Amino acid sequence: MKYEKLFEKGKIGKLTLKNRIVMTPMGTGFAAASGEASEEITKFYEERAKGGVGLIICEVCRVDELSGIAQPCQLRATDMNVIPSFTRMVDRIHAYDTKVFMQLHHPGNEAFPITLHGNPVIGPSPVMCKTVGVVPKEMTTAEVEAMVRNYVKAAVIAKTAGFDGVEIHAAHGYLVNQFMSPHTNHRTDKYGGDFFNRMRFISEIIISIRFACGADFPISVRMNGTDFWDDGNDEKECQHIARYLESLGVASLNVSSGSYESGWSIIEPYPYQEGWKKHLAKGIKECVHIPVIAVNTVKHPAHAEAMLEEGVSDFVGVARGNLCDPEFGNKAKRGDDARVRKCIGCMNCFKQAGIGRAIECAVNPVLGRETYRGDDKLIKNGDGRTVAVIGAGPSGLQAAITLAKRGFKVVVFEKSDRIGGNMNLAAVPPCKGLISEFIETLGIEAADLGIDIRLNTPGTVEAAKAVGAVGVVIAAGGIDIIPQVDGIDKAYTYRQVLKNEVELKGKKIAVIGGGLTGLETAEYLSDFDNEVSVIEMAPAVGTAMYRSVTDAVVGHITKNGGHIMTGTMFKAVGDGFVTLNSLATGYDTDALFDACVIAMGVKPNDAIVAEFEAAFDKVAVVGDTVEPGNIADATHSGLNKAFVF
Repeated sequence: MKYEKLFEKGKIGKLTLKNRIVMTPMGTGFAAASGEASEEITKFYEERAKGGVGLIICEVCRVDELSGIAQPCQLRATDMNVIPSFTRMVDRIHAYDTKVFMQLHHPGNEAFPITLHGNPVIGPSPVMCKTVGVVPKEMTTAEVEAMVRNYVKAAVIAKTAGFDGVEIHAAHGYLVNQFMSPHTNHRTDKYGGDFFNRMRFISEIIISIRFACGADFPISVRMNGTDFWDDGNDEKECQHIARYLESLGVASLNVSSGSYESGWSIIEPYPYQEGWKKHLAKGIKECVHIPVIAVNTVKHPAHAEAMLEEGVSDFVGVARGNLCDPEFGNKAKRGDDARVRKCIGCMNCFKQAGIGRAIECAVNPVLGRETYRGDDKLIKNGDGRTVAVIGAGPSGLQAAITLAKRGFKVVVFEKSDRIGGNMNLAAVPPCKGLISEFIETLGIEAADLGIDIRLNTPGTVEAAKAVGAVGVVIAAGGIDIIPQVDGIDKAYTYRQVLKNEVELKGKKIAVIGGGLTGLETAEYLSDFDNEVSVIEMAPAVGTAMYRSVTDAVVGHITKNGGHIMTGTMFKAVGDGFVTLNSLATGYDTDALFDACVIAMGVKPNDAIVAEFEAAFDKVAVVGDTVEPGNIADATHSGLNKAFVF
């Protein structure tokens, strides 16, 4: 076996797990509005159990109905009415010899008022989470004691429903973490002050759960390896906390880091490399004798194995990796790494959660749709009929893969010498290599399904007719937006830059466009000793990107000496200058630049659509051809339109 340590059995307390892969919790928004386990969330977890996970720790489950709501459509464990739905979910997970814990959660001062239906945000002390912007109501001593009982009640519900254990969420700046940290706990009663008083809240929860559920019912604690707060718990203090929790009878520690305020240390965008915080888990593992679970932005099975070999942890948390590919475990066990759809760190999942929607995945458009788009739910009525796909970008390949699974014969026409479309350019900027791996995986999936991909072959009406196509998927991409201004012939395009058709080093460069295309082009150029200025008419850049991604890219540009110029209109290109107009003052300026790069994205390709619609009855238009967007938009478009045939 390729990954022997990853597939060794392990133990948490007296509970035996079939391997060392733990699907660590992430809020999905797939639960029923009532807080029960819906068929959507049940199927979601069932597919990950079927896919080879050893332990699933379900997402944040609220223990309080008044102040404990973290997101819409969240699991809850506040009364016995939820037990039948939980039991159905647990039974379907257990069918694959996968164990499952319930995570007990309260957001504390990180609750957003809009979710609380008029109830106050609460916390141990009136210390505001800057991300939320609300000073919480300080809990009375009696309210803290009542909250302990809420946690215990939730644990009893979990055990009654058949869960194998519970996890107390004491990380990420949530309520339990707030009591533990001097940053947020300024209390003067028995729940504040010295170390032991700050630990009293979680101590009472743990001791009471052990009394109510029995000493053999495993309790895991999700804790920080550091708070990343200046006046919070640092690594040394977190190790002290770990030893203390072990003394209370905790069965395992699930080590993460940070809070809403500490930047992007909880859910990292793509610039954070695998294993960047492994020292936090390793430091805790070295000072306790109970199993440690570590989350470390794991994307590759090989990295998971390496963490175990290095002694970083006893179990490996694979969170987004299991969103992207529910078969992560089984593929790793087969040594089939290249077929794993790996997380590209684009943060589309949490972008959706941030606007109150259920999460979605860029590389796995089936996520959350397993009940009607899963492979076992597909209507397989292709009957060998041929569908032509014009373009081998992400939307075209996803459409082709879905059509092939439905029983169609698929022929893909790609005018260039490689698959991937614009993803080949998206993979060029710093830290974007996982996009190249995604392209490779799509190609392997297509080959496995017998899809006929014809490179260096333009997709024309005649070509589609020649293969006997009954319909066509147009995934030809969009048309580059090139503003018609004076001197535009003197400018370069982002394609020329990212294809390395032009060499720009040690230059002062204006990049026109502050969207995804412009920012990533500027980021790439900034690594070649260029002073780059991003020119954008809007008041902000990267507005369609998740904020952590925008911050990471802009940070890279400015760290390399670049500039962001918003509220600025691009008017002309001259020899050694670019004419800009300030929307605030209305004045034009001839700004000195050595080069100008147009990176304003693309617009729909209406002409090719009209041509095919005149020749075929069934035409589906996907990706940038119909609506310019990102990789997530492309793959979802490809999946959805594959059902029009």
